[in-house]
Amino acid sequence: MDRCELHDTLCRYRSRFPEEAAYAHRACRLLQESPRCFDRETDGLHVTASTWVLNLRRDATLLMLHRKLGQWFQPGGHADGDEDVMRVALRECSEETGLPAERIRLLSPTIFDVDIHRIPATRREPEHEHLDIRFLVEIDESLPLPGNDESHELRWVALRDVPRYNRERSLHRLVVKSGAWRRYG
Repeated sequence: MDRCELHDTLCRYRSRFPEEAAYAHRACRLLQESPRCFDRETDGLHVTASTWVLNLRRDATLLMLHRKLGQWFQPGGHADGDEDVMRVALRECSEETGLPAERIRLLSPTIFDVDIHRIPATRREPEHEHLDIRFLVEIDESLPLPGNDESHELRWVALRDVPRYNRERSLHRLVVKSGAWRRYG
């Protein structure tokens, strides 16, 4: 999915969640107006990509305890100039789980979710926002997960228990969408 295809997809993106529809609209404008939006050094809003990982039974997701932010999130990361957000999401999932790419199965080539969230300032970076483009993948939960140094821990979490790990609205939206995808996927 190149920049033009992503732009067109985001401009046509529809969601039953009003905040997500607003994020897609803002993302459409960003891709039109900011030539460097795929670079992490860009001030303000820039593109990231992530995966919402389901197990084979589709009743649990894989969360990682993020080392820098100290919160549980899905695997993902910066585009670092790569405009193919699907490739970025799959690469980040492989890097952060420690699994080879062939062990990660893309369940749909369409965007699963769009989110914009604030990242607090650190000693090295000012406060900024991420436009996160999310894809749905599946991993066999029986596989060992070596992880990497970006997280303290990786853990399979039952979908119903996700709010005990992260109560943010965007993860709630992912859980709701997972239930709908299980029924109609």
